[in-house]
Amino acid sequence: MNILITGASSGIGKQLALDYAAKGHQVWGQGRNKERLQELTDKGITALPLELADLAKVRASLSELPAMDLIVLCAGNCEYLDPECFDAELFSRVWQANVLTVANCLDGVWGQLKPGSQLALVGSLAHLLPFSQAGAYGSSKAAIHYLSQALGTDLAAKQVSVHCVQPGFVKTPLTDKNAFAMPNMISSEQASQYIMKGLAKGKTSINFPGVFSGILHFLNCLPVSWQQSLCRRLAHKEGA
Repeated sequence: MNILITGASSGIGKQLALDYAAKGHQVWGQGRNKERLQELTDKGITALPLELADLAKVRASLSELPAMDLIVLCAGNCEYLDPECFDAELFSRVWQANVLTVANCLDGVWGQLKPGSQLALVGSLAHLLPFSQAGAYGSSKAAIHYLSQALGTDLAAKQVSVHCVQPGFVKTPLTDKNAFAMPNMISSEQASQYIMKGLAKGKTSINFPGVFSGILHFLNCLPVSWQQSLCRRLAHKEGA
C-alpha cells in the first residue's frame, strides 16, 4: 500500500510509520523536524519535511504524491487554557495545529484519494467530557470527530472510507508535558496496533483503550451539569 502519515516525526504518527514500513508498505512521513525524520528515512520511509500551516506548500508538496491507499492525519498539539484569563492566541494555535492543518492536508491530498482509499483523522476521547482548561484542545478534537463523520457521508459515493481515531492517554512527547494523572495510559506501540487493527477491520470509529473509552462514553450520556460537576471535582483533586 501507499501510505501517507502526518505528524510522523514523533508519537503515534512515528510509530505508525515505522510499523507500516516494517510490513513492507511504501510510507511517506510528514514532519517539521528534519533531524527526527532522518530516523524514518533510515527505515526506508520517504520523509516529507513540511509545515502544514502553509497551504500553498502543502498543496505543492502533496499534489506530487501518487494515489494513496491510506492517509492518516496525526499531526496536532495540545495547550491548556488558564481559567482566570481566556487566551485567544493560545486557542488559535491549538485550532491551527489540530483543525486547520487537517483542512490544509485534505485540500492537498484530495486528488490522491481513489476508490478503496482509507482516510483516518486522529481525534481524542477528550472531547467527550468538559474537562477543566481543555476548552481549546477538546473543542478542536470535537471538530475532528464531526468532520470525519461528515466526510464519511460525502466520500462514500467515491468509495473512500473515513475513520475517526480517538485515543485515550498515550505516552508521547506531548503527554510527557502533562502534570496531572493520566489513567489507563498506553504506549505508542500499543496505540499503533489498535489503529492498524481497526483500519484493517474497516472500523469507522477506532476508540481505545476499550475500558477507558467505555467509561468516557457512558459519562458522556449523563446530563451536562453532572459532567461539569465531575470535571470540577477532578480538577480540584489534581490541584489539591
